[in-house]
Amino acid sequence: DQTKAAIENKEDIILLDIQVEEEWDAHHIEGAMPTHAYPVKTPEDEAKLAAVLPELEGDQPIIVICPGGAGGATRTVDYLTAQGFAPERLFILENGQSKWPYEELLAK
Repeated sequence: DQTKAAIENKEDIILLDIQVEEEWDAHHIEGAMPTHAYPVKTPEDEAKLAAVLPELEGDQPIIVICPGGAGGATRTVDYLTAQGFAPERLFILENGQSKWPYEELLAK
């Protein structure tokens, strides 16, 4: 609900989506940044996150979107923290993209 409100209020947030490409193509929130880094378990996955690090600079909140809101998102937060991002900027979309109930905010 907080993420929905932030989107609708046009707050300055970053939606960092780590879903694999097939899931991204099937459903993602409008305006989310694709990385296709899920499950964030290999150096190749981390390299996909590293590629977008310059776009994450600043102080706006970063909301990590993964399929279920669990392991992949936690590993992404851990990775970003290790790269020097402030933990208080990092959030995980509760229950992930698979449980996102707001169809009207999905990309068409």
